[in-house]
Amino acid sequence: MNVAIAEHDHIVTLTLKEERLDAHNSSELKTQLLNLFEDGKVNIVIDLSPVRFIDSSGLGALVSGFKNASSREGGLKLCGLQSQVKSMFELTRLHRVFEIFPGTEEALASF
Repeated sequence: MNVAIAEHDHIVTLTLKEERLDAHNSSELKTQLLNLFEDGKVNIVIDLSPVRFIDSSGLGALVSGFKNASSREGGLKLCGLQSQVKSMFELTRLHRVFEIFPGTEEALASF
């Protein structure tokens, strides 16, 4: 999975460089998140702006990351959702679970 990782003070941003977050690459995202948590990085922003499609596997990887961050007293926030991806979050009611922001700057400022 092609991901750009940057660190801003105590917050890590992951920008997915894929058009799809699905069964083919969601386990890679889950592994990358687990590695960050194991390194003590518990505040994470995931920029999904390039992602045009997400399936249940992709949602599952994000939920897993959210639970891991929360259990470590951190947070996982999302930004840049395209309309189709946003619809999936609304359909599954996950927009009530995640804090979702228009862009990275807003997400970073929320910590």
